[in-house]
Amino acid sequence: MPNKRFADGEVVMGRWPGSVLYYEVQVTGYDDLTHLYTVKYKDGTELELKESDIRSVSSFKHRKSNSSSSSPSRRSGSRSRSRSPGRSAKGKRRSSSQGRESKDDKKKTIRETNLTLLKLSENNTSRYNGEPDSTERNDASYKILQQKIESELEIGHRLDQYSLHPRREKKKEEIFLEERVFEPAKTSEKVSIQTKELEFGGRIGAFCMIFFLPATVFYLLLMCKQEDPSVMNFPPLPAVDSLWETRVFGVFLLWFFLQALFSLLPVGKVVEGIPLLNGRKLQYKINGFYAFVLTAAAIGTSLYFEIELHYLYDHFLQFAVSGVIFSILLSIYLYARSLKAPKEELSPGGNSGNFVYDLFIGRELNPRIGNFDLKYFCELRPGLIGWVVINFAMLLAEMKIHHRDVPSLSMILVNSFQLLYVVDALWNEEAVLTTMDITHDGFGFMLAFGDLVWVPFVYSLQAYYLVNHPSEISWPTASAIIILNIFGYYIFRGANSQKNAFRRNPKDPKLAHLKCIPTAAGKSLLVTGWWGLVRHPNYLGDIIMALAWSLPCGVNHILPYFYVIYFTCLLIHREARDEHQCKKKYGLAWERYCQRVPYRIFPYIY
Repeated sequence: MPNKRFADGEVVMGRWPGSVLYYEVQVTGYDDLTHLYTVKYKDGTELELKESDIRSVSSFKHRKSNSSSSSPSRRSGSRSRSRSPGRSAKGKRRSSSQGRESKDDKKKTIRETNLTLLKLSENNTSRYNGEPDSTERNDASYKILQQKIESELEIGHRLDQYSLHPRREKKKEEIFLEERVFEPAKTSEKVSIQTKELEFGGRIGAFCMIFFLPATVFYLLLMCKQEDPSVMNFPPLPAVDSLWETRVFGVFLLWFFLQALFSLLPVGKVVEGIPLLNGRKLQYKINGFYAFVLTAAAIGTSLYFEIELHYLYDHFLQFAVSGVIFSILLSIYLYARSLKAPKEELSPGGNSGNFVYDLFIGRELNPRIGNFDLKYFCELRPGLIGWVVINFAMLLAEMKIHHRDVPSLSMILVNSFQLLYVVDALWNEEAVLTTMDITHDGFGFMLAFGDLVWVPFVYSLQAYYLVNHPSEISWPTASAIIILNIFGYYIFRGANSQKNAFRRNPKDPKLAHLKCIPTAAGKSLLVTGWWGLVRHPNYLGDIIMALAWSLPCGVNHILPYFYVIYFTCLLIHREARDEHQCKKKYGLAWERYCQRVPYRIFPYIY
């Protein structure tokens, strides 16, 4: 194990994440496992840096400026430059009194310059000069910054335009640091570290969840089949041999691979995801809506040839069992292949070294077979589209069982509301690339089970409930429920669209009216618009819509409202998880944000 180079409390120079700038920081701790130093900037922000990103104060050259607007490139007192890596040491040196060099010499030489370092302050998006939603180690941004500086040096422009904020925010006393020679950017940096903070109760909690989650699904489905679906009226357990049918499992596999085939069709655009920790950007094919249209055509064709979708209702529990078994097999495969994955491709949250915990959370961040991304595919395709197909099958089952010519108003509302939600997700498929499921969480049992079992079989609980427990509602009641769902969707879509647009391009003129707080991580936190109302307005919209989905089932039993209760608890857990990670990542900036936006999900309540 390498020796600790910098002592606690020592003042050193730390590299600003995602840039080539160094700031004066104080060492506050050191992790023997990850070999990372915890440093504190002057504005209170704490970050973890590698030893290679820290230098002693004596290796830098300090001096005070005489004017807040003067350019380092115009000073002649202590101008210096260094050779580029490919240039011979025998080249001529240029003094401050020497005339202009030829254009060819300027292209070959990179001068060491002095860049103004300024303290971060609150700014709006039209003047945002940070990185547009990059990771802390974005090598692509490093290359771009290098090219820009070299270009400006060639034409003799002033370099103070590369300061982090407008000139009017500069103070009289500024510290200029001598910048080192640019080095070639690394394309694959091993940044994966072992997971220390375990979620969901750690190893024991993960072990219990693997059994508890499937049991919850089976309990809910068995309850819906009972004549009295009271929570305390525990359903009788079915025979074990009745839970499995090979034909059902074959239909499940057929559905999974059919959706995989649709995702591989040469339709839709290809976009890049946000940069990973090693600077790479993966490519994704955006064609989920096309897959939905093809699926609808396939369902229509099956109805034309009189293929009964009632089969899905009759074997619903067996389909759920097939989904659980497939999720377990997929999770084991994902864990096995992650053992050979490069360290930089592992998930920061699923690399604990414990088999059960890593199997549950997922070790590999973006497991791929060629260009086929397994996690991204399961996130939106088989489960989400399957949810709509199940709802439609329940609608047909209601008509057949109760001898109805048209479905009930309650069933129509549930199908319509949830169809809107799914179509919205597929139409805005690109937005999922910025979610924690894609950027942070590994692909293990938690996501595999959630995508392939929980979403299609639990989210369709209201439609399944209505088949066995019809609920008649009046048109005035239906109108009120429709208004509630529209209100929730308006909040949900508005908040998500605003967030995604800002993450993609903080300098978008359409966002110029929004105010934000810059952070040391290179990102900014919105404090106006939807994200100035509460910290998670998209969660608020989700909960309101979930309530609207359950109300058509009536108020006789709590079972149809399980989704509302579960979803509220889930979002509160996610919110607490986000709070912890954001506080650790953004430091003082997050505290300022919480002061500006005190409410988490519910305005004036929580």
